[in-house]
Amino acid sequence: MPELPEVETIARGLRPALVGLTILDAHVRWRRTIAIPSVARFQQLIRGQRIRGVGRRGKFLRIQLSDYELLIHLRMSGDVSLKKGAVRPATHDRLILTLQRSKRAGLQSLVFNDTRKFGRVWLTDDPAEVTAHLGPEPLSAEFTPEWLSQALRKRHRQLKPLLLDQTFLAGLGNIYTDEALHLAKLHPLALSDTVTARKAGQLHAAIQTTLREGIRRNGASFDWVYRGGEFQNFFRVYDREGKPCPVCGTPIRRLVVGQRGTHICPNCQKE
Repeated sequence: MPELPEVETIARGLRPALVGLTILDAHVRWRRTIAIPSVARFQQLIRGQRIRGVGRRGKFLRIQLSDYELLIHLRMSGDVSLKKGAVRPATHDRLILTLQRSKRAGLQSLVFNDTRKFGRVWLTDDPAEVTAHLGPEPLSAEFTPEWLSQALRKRHRQLKPLLLDQTFLAGLGNIYTDEALHLAKLHPLALSDTVTARKAGQLHAAIQTTLREGIRRNGASFDWVYRGGEFQNFFRVYDREGKPCPVCGTPIRRLVVGQRGTHICPNCQKE
């Protein structure tokens, strides 16, 4: 599943090409892709909307329109790409938006492709109705070492499931959580209310360092159809079972935490 760095990379790539384009039409090829409103209402409301901006909230891709906001969650296998002209739908294309900059300019198509059909699209004039449940952005000013320390102390949960909880912190998934916990030398099964303020500060730094490095390398092209990233070449522990820890050389172990495959160094991350 794409995580914060992958969605941020997509947003940054689409932004300069999309801003200023007008949506002429919407071709919905799988009705359940549209979460809200109804498909008919979606097609009616989105026609004529001009794209004002492209951003991200957690793992949601945000496209700001003249009067609404288009939110896309890629889930397990979603992908969004901009193509020239009016495209012929591919097998797994779920939504195609026909775009044009001006009457003289050629057509373009924004295509949402989703093999597993888990991805969803929302069109709303109140984005909060979709994203209000999300925790703070881990690269924002709101996310401080002090906030993290206090938030961990208020809960009695294992670290990894808590960090994966989007209502606690927005954007982290399996890959970047494993990487950040290793960098902070914290075990994924450690209870959140036992983490000292000093270790919370280390975890805060590790989360931000890992995410920024992921963004710098355009995300990870691993375990997903996401294209172009290279962060998978620099994993510390994720999917490196049996390989040496980059810090101490101890073989990486795989265990299951909260029904998620998890990778740790048993020496650096003592339980």
